[in-house]
Amino acid sequence: MIEITYGSLVALEPTPAEILEHAAELSAGYNEPTNAELMGHTSAISPAEVVESYTESIAAGMRAFLLFDAGTFVGDGDLRGIRGDTAEFAFMVAARASQGKGLGTRFALMIHAFGFRTLELSRIYASVVPHNTASRRVFEKLGYVVDDSPAAREYADEPGDVVLALDRKAFLASHAAVLDQIRIALR
Repeated sequence: MIEITYGSLVALEPTPAEILEHAAELSAGYNEPTNAELMGHTSAISPAEVVESYTESIAAGMRAFLLFDAGTFVGDGDLRGIRGDTAEFAFMVAARASQGKGLGTRFALMIHAFGFRTLELSRIYASVVPHNTASRRVFEKLGYVVDDSPAAREYADEPGDVVLALDRKAFLASHAAVLDQIRIALR
C-alpha cells in the first residue's frame, strides 16, 4: 500500500478495510447531484456497490487512492486503464464544501507524481464531460492538452467526452519545485 503526502494532504492506497470504512462517504460523494451528473450516474450508488466496484477495479489493476486533508476524508482519485506506460486519471472531491479550494489540483499533482515517478508512465489521459469546467481547469493547470488521437480516444468514458493528455517529461519539468514537496512511501 502506498501513502502520498503533500503538506496536510494525504492520498492513501486503501486496504479493503479502509474501503469499507469510507464506503458511505464515497457513496454520498458519488450521489451528490452535481457529481453524479458529471460522472454519468443515473441512479444512486450504495455503499455496498462502492465496495464492490473498488474491489473489482483494484483486482483489474486500478491504482486507487482515498484523499484526506488534515485527516478529514475529502474524496478519491485513481489511475485506471493502465496499459503499458499509459493510464487514465480520474478524481472526485466529494463534498461541495471542499470544492473550489484547490484540493483537486493538489491531489492530482500527488497522484500524477506517483504515476510518472513510481509507475514510470509516459502519458496520462483524462476523459472529461465537455461542460465540466472545474475538472478542465485542474487538468489545464497540470499541463494537459486536448488529444483527439485514436490512442487518446480509447480512454474516452463516453463518445462525447473531451480527452486530454499529459506527457511525463512536460509534467516533471513544469512542476519540479512542487514535486520536491511530495513524498511517496510504502505504508
